[in-house]
Amino acid sequence: MNPADTKPSRVRSFLFEQLDIRGAWVQLGSAWREMTAGRDYPEPALELLGQLAVVTTLITANLKQAGRITFQLRGEGAVSLLVMDCDEQLRLRGMARTVPELSAGSLPDLLGEGALTLTLDTADMRQPYQSHVPLQGETLAAVFEHYLEQSEQTPTRLWLSASHETAAGLFLQALPGAAARDADGWNRLQILADTVRADELLGLGAIKLIERLFPEEDVRVYDPRPVSYHCPYDPAKIYSMLRSVGQTECEAIIAEQGEIRVHDEICNHEYVLDAAAVAALFAPTGTSK
Repeated sequence: MNPADTKPSRVRSFLFEQLDIRGAWVQLGSAWREMTAGRDYPEPALELLGQLAVVTTLITANLKQAGRITFQLRGEGAVSLLVMDCDEQLRLRGMARTVPELSAGSLPDLLGEGALTLTLDTADMRQPYQSHVPLQGETLAAVFEHYLEQSEQTPTRLWLSASHETAAGLFLQALPGAAARDADGWNRLQILADTVRADELLGLGAIKLIERLFPEEDVRVYDPRPVSYHCPYDPAKIYSMLRSVGQTECEAIIAEQGEIRVHDEICNHEYVLDAAAVAALFAPTGTSK
């Protein structure tokens, strides 16, 4: 068995206690492989989606109540859509929409003109909160650094990497008053973190990575939290959608094609209904199987 197949998916927060600077580390193994199984994304799109999975995990891990965060990056380029969704239990799902053949390039090269949309939905909200910002940056890390600095009004840095087997990242953020604790602390940590290599992000555990990057710093490391891929079959959602389409239209599709096929793009599930299933869907009792 390939060790990457069983690598755990987890997020681990840490704090530079003498500096008032916080950090977090994410490494997605099995959850990332489950998400991309059977997708056959070209390498550049796969890397972007993995980086988005890491960022979404990092941000969702800070939710203080039950809720769900969804990020969408839409563009006019060869990669037209990236979606990542995560709840407070750190259950991830996501997808990319891309052309089959794709050459490596910067984020603007791949997505073109576009926008980042955040949707936040928590239990106490009457309706989800949304914000839209233009894509600013040559990399996905730069886009989110800019977004977080604007939204949280505090300096933030991200280091991200993704491969077919693993997606991983490092996050640093200066807390209010950090400059008063150590005027050079934020600059020093950035310089140290900038030495991190992709293979270290993807391969080292949190403790070893922190020891490697910040050997002279006083760091409190918190217990890890597991991350999972969660995208189960949901026939009820498909039945509801088909009922909204209407019986006449559904029966016309059955007459022409012999069945109705619905592809759930975000979960990569296929739903197939034959004539009997469609008849049951619109039966007076409302039952369907």
